[in-house]
Amino acid sequence: MSRDTLFLLEHDFADPALGGERVFYCKDCMTIEGLLATFPDRAANIDVVRVAWPRPRPAVVAAIGEANQNLPALVWTKEEGGTGFANEIEALLAALATRHGFPERHP
Repeated sequence: MSRDTLFLLEHDFADPALGGERVFYCKDCMTIEGLLATFPDRAANIDVVRVAWPRPRPAVVAAIGEANQNLPALVWTKEEGGTGFANEIEALLAALATRHGFPERHP
């Protein structure tokens, strides 16, 4: 059985579209980083890949295609074949709960 892969943006980055001088972080990636740090036993079952801000993001493109570079993204192999993924925060949090036993976010 292959392990799920979680793609996150590097912790801090400059955005050339905004002048390239200010430093930013991704709010959704930091939410996921917090889950990984808080529940290390569950996080240990996921391969985490941190990628740079600029697109294209080759590792992400190779895994789920050029049109799906939004991060964070959780990628898995489907039992019936092919690849499944979640790269919108609500779907990703639900997948982490379902696939890896992370608690659900309180509404």
